[in-house]
Amino acid sequence: MRIPVVDLFDMRILKELQQDGRLTNAELSERIGLSPSPCLRRTRRLEEDGLIAGYQARLDAPRLGLGVLAFIQVHLERQVEEAARDFEAAVLDRPEVIACYSVTGDSDYLLHVVCEDLDGFAHFAHDVLMGLPGVRGVRSSLALKRVKESGTLPLGHLRPSPATPDSVAEKIGSDSREPKIRR
Repeated sequence: MRIPVVDLFDMRILKELQQDGRLTNAELSERIGLSPSPCLRRTRRLEEDGLIAGYQARLDAPRLGLGVLAFIQVHLERQVEEAARDFEAAVLDRPEVIACYSVTGDSDYLLHVVCEDLDGFAHFAHDVLMGLPGVRGVRSSLALKRVKESGTLPLGHLRPSPATPDSVAEKIGSDSREPKIRR
């Protein structure tokens, strides 16, 4: 996959919005050192380019009564595209499954699941999951303690492009007496 070209302002926007997606444009522009209009244009471009995939609140599962967190390895009966497609379609409809990955190794899929309690998890694993299309077997691991769950992505591998005349002009902003540099 091609690594996107971003500059220092884009990097700052991504970092700040990962920490707090509720920042107003004014707060964001102040934090990254860019005037509001260019900050908004850049944020919209990052959204349109898919680097910002969306915004959502991170909820606390245990406080919401979802006390069981499990990771489930799923083995399908056969390695055919139709079985995988049917399984994936069925998983999309299950609210207990908060993430599903097709993986390499001993299993075909890895599910990240939350349930209210052990009885709810047992019902899901035995009655629901084992009844889904093509499921041959499952192996579960229950989380005992949440050590880290940030949801933020590392950005250190992105190498910011050098400042361009446009980014210098954006930094100056429209309220400055200094002349803007145009393309």
